[in-house]
Parts: sequence; structure tokens; C-alpha cells
Amino acid sequence: MTDLLGAAIAHPNIAFIKYWGNLNDDLRLAANSSLSINLAALETRTMLAFTSDDNPSSDTLTINDQQITGAALQRVTAFLDVARDMAGTRLPARVTSTTNFPIGAGIASSAAAFAALALAASQALHLPLTEPALSRLARRGSGSACRSVPGGFVEWQAGSRDEDSFAFSIAPANHWGLVDCIAVIEDQQKQHGSTAGHALAWTSPLQAARLADGMRRLDLCRQAVMQKDFEALALVVEQDSHLMHAVMMTSQPALFYWAPFSLTIMKLVPAWRRSGIPVCYTFDAGANAHVITTRDFASTVANKLGELDGIKQIITSGVGGSARLWTKDLDGTNND
Repeated sequence: MTDLLGAAIAHPNIAFIKYWGNLNDDLRLAANSSLSINLAALETRTMLAFTSDDNPSSDTLTINDQQITGAALQRVTAFLDVARDMAGTRLPARVTSTTNFPIGAGIASSAAAFAALALAASQALHLPLTEPALSRLARRGSGSACRSVPGGFVEWQAGSRDEDSFAFSIAPANHWGLVDCIAVIEDQQKQHGSTAGHALAWTSPLQAARLADGMRRLDLCRQAVMQKDFEALALVVEQDSHLMHAVMMTSQPALFYWAPFSLTIMKLVPAWRRSGIPVCYTFDAGANAHVITTRDFASTVANKLGELDGIKQIITSGVGGSARLWTKDLDGTNND
């Protein structure tokens, strides 16, 4: 039998308004809507082959040249089962993926991974999915992956069921020249993954208050983006990050994603902003700081971060586009 092949590229995203906690863990239905940007300079490239030529008994997964087994492989298999059910096949798959940024370190590696895998699987299985349908499929692997399917500035409508929980662009990548200066403080796999953390959100007495105020923050953030109002963006982005981590730190058991140097950056960035630099910070489920600024000040902010001890690497990225097909090794070309 001829292999069914697919290949795709997707970017991780950084949320300005965070997603934390599920209404439905199996469907990964978010407890609140969220808003993010894709990161153009960071990407995951995934190649996939559904095959019966060599009669494999199960799926295989290779990430950055390392064979992956255990829970990570099981998660990929469970996701591919959703796509296989849609296509009416049980063929096993070989998945090969590479990233150009640290994985499992709070830089949304799972978002890029499952957005790319969703698009590659839909190509291989000849599933004619619209962008909302592809976003819904990616969500089944990782909630935030649904935001890595559309391009630019992206809102995830949380919805209440599978059909109405998907992401869409509110503005293209070139709408506003924002830059994310990622201060990599820890580049190792974090101890507590986001999937486990989402389940603990409901054990925090602060989660209900966070959710009750969620739409106000989302509206403020959307308005700031559309009006390119950096000061308004900074205030709501930092507040939303604090609220999510407050929930994490008051869950049972408590989750502490920040490192000591994370707090140093949280103190310095507002001082830089008071000096006239458009800059703010946000943290996903990890110690690494996403320091957001504008294109005109990106070099200034990166240089300031570079002067600090305690940062292993600084990665800068503008706003990126949508997940896209990648034809390298499928037809002899490299269509990036």
C-alpha cells in the first residue's frame, strides 16, 4: 500500500489573555476565551506517514531525532485516533517532528506541535477541513494549539461544545509590529505539564474570580490590539498573567512555575515602561519571560535583557502567520 503522507509547519503562540482550566478535559473545552499572537521566528515542522507497508503494530514518534515513547506517544496516538475516526481508517502512523526552540519549557511547544500535526494529518487523510474545523481538531491535542492554526492576532472562542470552540484571526500578522523578546531562564522540561495543571485549576479558590472577570479583560485586550494602544495592552496583559499564576500557586497541590529570576524581570520591565519604553511581560506555564515590545524598541529591550545575568538565551520574534503545508520530501520541493 502507498503511504498517506502529510507535512506541515506551525508556530507556537503566546497568550495575552490566558487559557487555564477546562470545562471538558476530553474535548479540551476551555473555561474561558483567550487571545494570543503567533511567533514567526519559532516553528515546529512535522512529517507524518500513515502506512501498512511494513505492518507496524502501533504509531511511532520522533522529536528532534529522539525516539519518543510513554505518555507523550500515547497523547499523539489518542489525537491521531480522532483524525483516523474522521477518515474511517485505523492505519498506524510514523510521526517525525523538529523544533527550533526549547520544548516543554513554557514556550507553547505543544501548541505548535498539535497544530502542525492536525494539518499534516488532514492532508495525509484527505480531510477537507475549513480553518475553524482544523482549529477544532488541533484543540483535541492541546487546547492552545487551536490558536496556532489561524495567523496573526488570534482569539479562541471558548464556546460550550466541540462545534463552537475554535480560534480565528482578529487581525493579520502585519496589523501591529509587536515583538516578543523571550528571556529563556530555564530550557529544560518543566516538572508539571500544562495538561495536569489545567485539571488542578478548579482546586484554587481564585479560579472562579479569575473566570468571572475574564470577558472584561478579553474585551480590553482586543480593543487595545485593534487600536494599537500599547499602554492599555500592557496593563491588561500583565494583570492576566498574574491572575493565572495566582490560580496556579493556590491550587492543590500548588504549582510554582516561576524561577527566582522571573520575579527580577517582573520588577524591571515596569520600570523600563515608566522610562518611556513600550514594554510589558507575560508568563505562560513556565519560568521563561515573554517580554513584549514594538518593532522600534525590540533591539533596545533585547539589549537590556542581554545585560542581565541569569538569562540563558534571548529569542526575538515578530507576529507570525497561520499553520501551513510543508511539501519538503513529499514532492521533491521545499515550499517554506
